[in-house]
Amino acid sequence: MANHKATKKDVRQSAKRRERNRYYGKTTRNAVRDLKDLSDKAAAGDKMPSVIAMIDKLAKRGVIHKNKASNLKSKLAQRLNKLA
Repeated sequence: MANHKATKKDVRQSAKRRERNRYYGKTTRNAVRDLKDLSDKAAAGDKMPSVIAMIDKLAKRGVIHKNKASNLKSKLAQRLNKLA
């Protein structure tokens, strides 16, 4: 365990950040999964902007890499276009 005051604080902060990142990451993964399950193009088109915003926020926060975010958005857009 940490002995210095600052190190103890850093442990607390990193635990809080880890929990927050896990929450946002899981929520976004669930949203992506739900979007992939939709077979109606109109419903998927309505849900798409909110899911893309969630992915962008994860990349901005550093939870996922920006290239992974880009790949996810690209795959979702391709899937949406195939629903026609």
